[in-house]
Amino acid sequence: MPSRSRQRTRRQHALQDQGAVHPHPEAVTDPLFRASAFFDPHDLVQVKYEMLRSVEKDGRAVVEAAEAFGLSRPVYYVIRELFSREGLPGLLPHKRGPKRPHKLTDAALAVLVQAVGKAERMPSGTQLAALLAERCGIRAHPRSILRRLLPALKSQEKKLR
Repeated sequence: MPSRSRQRTRRQHALQDQGAVHPHPEAVTDPLFRASAFFDPHDLVQVKYEMLRSVEKDGRAVVEAAEAFGLSRPVYYVIRELFSREGLPGLLPHKRGPKRPHKLTDAALAVLVQAVGKAERMPSGTQLAALLAERCGIRAHPRSILRRLLPALKSQEKKLR
């Protein structure tokens, strides 16, 4: 396998690991990405940056730039906002969804740990969900409760030893 091909494969794997692969690299029609070994239409961060640059520095129309880089006009505005707020790191992929438990706070977890401590045997997830709804007004899935509660119980058990 030639060196350039191995390098391209490693780069592809790195982009996949980071979630930074352009979903439609074939849609990138900008000449910069078609005639260069440096610019890679698979690299979503690079594509986003060059799209912003082409509008801001080259005076290209947003619709034209978005189309040339294989993205939509609304995506351009989201990317521009992220870039203006966070700089280059704003172009990196972000994990979607909640970043931390938002229902099962430390206070709610304390209520559950206390209830488990008083019980003769470990209550089921459904029982814990009902208890949480009753005492804290929080509705959470039984598996979510157990997933968050079991590590807390183990750490408390270690402290007692």
